[in-house]
Amino acid sequence: MRRKERERAAEFALQVFANAEFATLSTVSADGQPYGVPLSQIVMNGAIYFHCALEGLKLDNITANPKVSISAVSRTKLRPEKYTTEYDSAIAFGTCSLVADVAEKREAMLEICRKFAPENMERAAMMIERSMNEVGVGKVTIESITGKSNDEE
Repeated sequence: MRRKERERAAEFALQVFANAEFATLSTVSADGQPYGVPLSQIVMNGAIYFHCALEGLKLDNITANPKVSISAVSRTKLRPEKYTTEYDSAIAFGTCSLVADVAEKREAMLEICRKFAPENMERAAMMIERSMNEVGVGKVTIESITGKSNDEE
């Protein structure tokens, strides 16, 4: 990292992923074409999880090459008077797979509901069970992670 004074610990980076409204997953296709896609993520048990369709370019790319990077920004504040932006950001590199274990998948889907639809938790279990075979859950097993913050007060 070029600006070492802005570097933050892995715990900070995980918190950025936990707090961010979305993250961008970057994959590479079998023929080397890069692909970045926004997704709704949670942090659970030291990994990053997201829900997805059971088919599509993202999964084709993960099947061809499970190595991915994922990035998120959880806080920004424009500081035009200083020609800068305050921010908290994180990037992780790892291996992505679809969750096959039913209990792990159910737990991840429940956490996704808690984060993105907390006002509808009374229906979450029913919705999860109804969509269990129609929705995939991806898991990024983190191999390296960095956080970065700029607080220009």
